[in-house]
Amino acid sequence: MSIVPQVIEELKKLGRPDIMVTAGGVIPAQDYDFLYKAGVAAIFGPGTPVAYSAKVVMQLLMQE
Repeated sequence: MSIVPQVIEELKKLGRPDIMVTAGGVIPAQDYDFLYKAGVAAIFGPGTPVAYSAKVVMQLLMQE
């Protein structure tokens, strides 16, 4: 909950808010809303199939 917002803020400072940030792993469900509000584009929990993750990322990229 502290590292991801810092990464997003540093990307903004570097003039690169266009870089999509995703999160994954064991993240408590109650933290998802905070991360989305901080700017995370997608969250992938443990066991998420790579093909599904790739599909979601591609959909997000196509929206931009």
